[in-house]
Formats: sequence, structure tokens, C-alpha cells
Amino acid sequence: MAPGNALPATGTTAVPAAIATSVCKSFGGLRALDKVDISIEPGRMTGLVGPDGAGKTTLIRILAGLMKADAGDIHVLGGAPGDDLENLGYMPQRFGLYEDLSVIQNLTLYADMRRLEGAERQESFERLLHFTDLTPFRDRLAGNLSGGMKQKLGLACALIKTPKLLLLDEPGVGVDPISRRELWSMVSGLTHQGIGVLWSTAYLDEAEKCDTVYLLNEGQLLYSGKPDGLNATVEGRTLRLSGFSGRSRPLLIRALDSDTVMDGTLQGRAIHLLMAPDKGPDDLDFLDAGQKTKIEIVPPHFEDGFIARLGGGPKGTSELAERYRTVPQDRDYAIEARKLTKRFGSFTASDAIEFKIPPGRIFGLLGPNGAGKSTTFKMLCGLLTPTEGTGSVAGYDLMTARADARAQLGYMAQKFSLYGELSVKQNLNFFAGAYGLKTAAARAAIASVVEVFELGDRLKVDAGTLPLGFKQRLALACAVLHQPPVLFLDEPTSGVDPVTRREFWMHINGLVEKGVTVLVTTHFMEEAEYCDEITLVYRAKQIATGTPDDLKALSAKLSGLADPTMEDAFIALINEHDRQEAEGPGSKAA
Repeated sequence: MAPGNALPATGTTAVPAAIATSVCKSFGGLRALDKVDISIEPGRMTGLVGPDGAGKTTLIRILAGLMKADAGDIHVLGGAPGDDLENLGYMPQRFGLYEDLSVIQNLTLYADMRRLEGAERQESFERLLHFTDLTPFRDRLAGNLSGGMKQKLGLACALIKTPKLLLLDEPGVGVDPISRRELWSMVSGLTHQGIGVLWSTAYLDEAEKCDTVYLLNEGQLLYSGKPDGLNATVEGRTLRLSGFSGRSRPLLIRALDSDTVMDGTLQGRAIHLLMAPDKGPDDLDFLDAGQKTKIEIVPPHFEDGFIARLGGGPKGTSELAERYRTVPQDRDYAIEARKLTKRFGSFTASDAIEFKIPPGRIFGLLGPNGAGKSTTFKMLCGLLTPTEGTGSVAGYDLMTARADARAQLGYMAQKFSLYGELSVKQNLNFFAGAYGLKTAAARAAIASVVEVFELGDRLKVDAGTLPLGFKQRLALACAVLHQPPVLFLDEPTSGVDPVTRREFWMHINGLVEKGVTVLVTTHFMEEAEYCDEITLVYRAKQIATGTPDDLKALSAKLSGLADPTMEDAFIALINEHDRQEAEGPGSKAA
């Protein structure tokens, strides 16, 4: 948060801003919260984490007075939930604003609801627009804002009257790392004003920075305390493998399929492993990774403790991949973009984008919200006609054989792209027909994905009412019904928890081993580590291309960090581009 962008102090109090004990809530036969305790201290950042469906949103809605608990003792700002709405700020998980109203009109609406009048109203508007850096966009429709700016506007509306308690339900979902860091800086600055903040999140790097963390799973509280207390539970069990021979994906799959390893993720050409209790480096001989393999114990992250407390991540072998056909590797490139350019009037959304992806690879398109990633996707999918340039998918040119190209790919859109008012079964039937599957083939394909993605007991449920994790399962199931050789995944795991994310990438890694080519966008930078190659798009242009390790090495030179993460690389490369633009054509990267 920029100096001077401060909100007025609310003062602190010795009592918690909110405290709840033994909170219970059921929906029919489903126990959403089971004797949950939580305390939100003034001037502190309290994190609420857990898998999809853990009960986080239910707990927040109870604290906000929007839902009644079945049992429990709950005090919010010294009274019952909902008694003191004047001093409560609440930002819901889904964008709770009006997209056909401008920024200033949304603020006006919230000011009306809070009965903010006259000079106090005007002062609040100016302060919040400055605080969120939205002053230049005050007349822009909310629906035309980037994801990060939408979240900033949602935060501004929650702060229309400076609260004593601020409840934020996954405010970082769907926004790029720069916007997430800006949001975090803004909100953490509020704690210095004495505001108690509850920050619900699926990003565990955010949870790691909180003062206190509460971990929920299936409605039960599994951990409460400082983040490093959870890290300490897996101390000595987190390893880094590097220097091994062969490809990293098959090695990770073998590791995860063993009882020795509880969890694992790719980190470029290295592998991060969480070992089972009482297991260490000497228990990895079964991997046979080569004599040059280096195995070192590394400090655990909050995510390691999180996954361990949940009992470990998914295994490595994907049942979806086991049932998938082997894709012939009969061409040099499965996807080509040749100077793809798209203009909307005077605005250039994508500017001369170029890359070539060999079969059986994962290629990542990274960039801030509004950089041009989705526009590039839609051109390659045949959903948008390029203004200039062309491309091909599975050997079919986008300009001369668009329908043939579309038939060769499966597409998972940035926002849930299925039909919310249709049931799960109806969505599967529709997409089977759209992909040209005949009756018998369609039945077999649907039966297969229903079993793989465990959708059997939800076939009659409307897709729009599914939990986010099951929506993503259904979207991927629909995209692979026809077993295409190419997959386009536009922010496929936005907002889902780490366990669901791992399940998703288990399938993707397995499909790539079957020869499938994947083009993916993501705002979760640890996911970018799974890519064989990445291009970073910023303001419609490509500003850097390379392997994850290449980009991290470049960012290390720029930032001086000894061991930068992909998020560090993302931010350093964008900052360097801005610096070069400011200094003019003669400026060069370090």
C-alpha cells in the first residue's frame, strides 16, 4: 500500500472483535460445521483455510449475521451476529457488486445502504478510490474491470464505513500475483489501524503470512495457532530432489504411488516431496533416479503441514490417463501461434503472439489480469478470428480448417463454462453430442468419466449448484469426453483448494505421458512449475519465454534473490519490463 493510503484508526480493544465456541451448522444430513472455535483479534490478520466444502464460507456467513448457527456461543463486536452492522465489513466469495454499474455508482449504492451522507460520503469515496488506486477508473463499468480491480472495488465497498471487523471470503481468487500482493498489502495495512481481519483463502502462501490460522476440513477444526506451528509438525520430512536422470513427471508419479511419500510437486526440473512419518532420504532408493541425484532436506512450507494434517495428497497414477488413448506423435508441433494479433477497435488485446508447442508438452501462458491470455486462447480455439496472423492445432490451420481444429481439442474456460441450469448428466450428454460422439460411444465415454471423477451420486444435481471442486471436475470431464490430442485449460483451478488442485494436475501429468499437449493459463504460480515452457504476456505482448528454471534464473539476476519462486519471477520480470519502458528503448535487462 502506497504511503499516505491509510484509513482512519478505529482504536483497539482488549476483547476479541469476534469469538465463537462450539459452532455447529447442518444442511439436511450434511454437517457443515462441527463444534468449531474461532477468535478474531483486533489489529491482527486471522487466516481461515481448508479444502473446498470445508465450511469456511458457512462460518463467515454466520459471523456476518447472514445465517444462523444451529448451536454454539457467538459474539461479534460485543453482541450477537448482525447486531452491529455499522462496524462490520464483509466481502463475499463471489463478486457481490453490480457489473452494469460504474465504480462510483457501486460505491454510491453501498453508501446509500450504509446511510452515508454529505461531506462524510464524499470524503469516503475519495479516500477509498485513492486507497485502492481506482481513481482513474471511477467511471468504468464494474463488469469491464480486470479481476484484480474488481476485488479492489469489492474491498472498497466493504470499507465504505471504516469497520472494526472485516470478513473477507477468498478475496484473492482469480487475480494475478501482483494484484494479490497489492490486496494483501492493503488489507494487512488495515490491521495497523486496529481492524480485526478474517481472511479466508485457498492460497496457502497467504495463510502462511497470517498472525493466526484456523484449518477446517469437512466442518471440523483440525488446527488453530501460528502458521509455523503447523510447519513444525513436518520438520525434517520435506525433501528436494534435483539432478536426476530422465523426465520429472514419471519420477513424481512413481514417488506419489508409494507409501513412502505423502505428497509431491514439481518445481521446474526439481521435485519437492513430503515424506510419510519416520521416512527420510534413505527411503527413496526405490525411485532409481540415477547416481547424480541430489536429495536434500529443505524447510517445510505451510502447505506441507496442511497436506499432512489432511492425511496426504492424491496418488500419482491417474485413472483418467489409464483409460485414455495414446496420442500419436506424428508431427513436430501440436500447437502453433504465428504472430497472432487481435484488435477491438483501437485497443490491441494480443499483439503478435508467437510460440510452437511440441506434442506431449505443457505450455503455460502467464500474465496479469487483462494481459491478453484469454484472447490468445480464444483465437487458437477458433472462438475469435485473428485481426492478423494465424495458427494451427493438431495440424489444422485456424483460418482454413477451423472446424477441424476445434474437433481436435478439449476446452476448459476461465469461468465455469457449462450450463448451470442443466444437471450433471445433461451437461455430459450435451457435450458428448457437441463433440460428435455417437450413441454407444457417448454412453461409454460418459460412464467412464463419471466413474473417474466420482460424479455418480450427483448426476441429477444442477451443475450450477455444485461445490467449486466438483464444478471443475465436471468441466474437465466434459473437455476430455472425446479424448482429444490437445487440451486448452484457461485458469482451470482458480479458487480451488490445494488438494483439488493436486488431483487435477495428477490427471494432467498422466495425460501428457499419453502424448496429450496442454496449453494452460494460471494465476497460481506453483502450478506454472508443471509447465515445460512458459511465455509471460504483459499488456498484450510477450515479454519473456523459457522454462520455469530459466525464468527463475533470470529473475534472480534482476531481483538479487538467491532462490526465487515462480511468483517472484513473475513480478520481477514485469517490473523490469516497466522499468525498461520508462527508461526508453536503450534500456536492457540485467
